[in-house]
Amino acid sequence: MIAAVSLGFFGSIFALFGMKCTKVGGSDKAKAKLACLAGIVFILSGLCSMTGCSLYANKITTEFFDPLFMEQKYELGAALFIGWAGASLCIIGGVIFCFSISDNNKTPSLAQSTHEVTETLASFQDRDPEAGLQNHLPTKAALITIPTQLE
Repeated sequence: MIAAVSLGFFGSIFALFGMKCTKVGGSDKAKAKLACLAGIVFILSGLCSMTGCSLYANKITTEFFDPLFMEQKYELGAALFIGWAGASLCIIGGVIFCFSISDNNKTPSLAQSTHEVTETLASFQDRDPEAGLQNHLPTKAALITIPTQLE
């Protein structure tokens, strides 16, 4: 468990420098590598924590069902379940960090879509009002389309 806590601490430090919203850490390529490293460290931290909780649960279970064990017997408590849940969340977070380095250019951002809609509306509003097209301007909802594939 000490290894899990230590790895989690270092994973948090790497994640801090690897996030895109921070100014430290270098270029985007270096930040992506740091984010991936943080993900790997978080996965290792989660595995260490899962191992520690599982080994202790195994010890408790074998002592509980051993008829020759005469000392005080313990049961699986909330701390073990919280430990397993925390380890699972740490592993899931590490996987998300590892997949965050892929640059997904297929999906346009909301800012790009909003910019395209504003440009299209501006081009329609620049038309000559005497041409009879003033009453036939499209609405914003009609202009928003979800692109399925970008080239």
